[in-house]
Amino acid sequence: QVQLVESGGGLVQAGGSLRLSCAASGRTFSKYAMGWFRQAPGKLREFVAASSWSGGSTYYAESLKGRFTISRDIANNTVDLQMNSLKPEDAAVYYCNARPLFSDYVGTRPRYEYWGQGTHVAVSS
Repeated sequence: QVQLVESGGGLVQAGGSLRLSCAASGRTFSKYAMGWFRQAPGKLREFVAASSWSGGSTYYAESLKGRFTISRDIANNTVDLQMNSLKPEDAAVYYCNARPLFSDYVGTRPRYEYWGQGTHVAVSS
């Protein structure tokens, strides 16, 4: 079992930056691949970024490459999402996610997964 708690959301001006953090608890956190998703009002939840359990492999939504960076700190049980050059269309609730395999983010269907409660990001134009 893994519990995920996001933080770091807030209001930022367009062009600014935010760093989201996801704190995980559970004995096997280090064995899970981790990812971030987002959901804007009236839209489906969409994939943002993922990291392998070691942090050695990462994967991004094509449209976000170069602006968003995912990183994880296994020692501190956290996975962060650095968001730069934010745009109004980046406004959404951002969710932390854990899946058994990194490949669960790049094609295979996860057997199970865990979600955080989400943190809200607003971007003013």
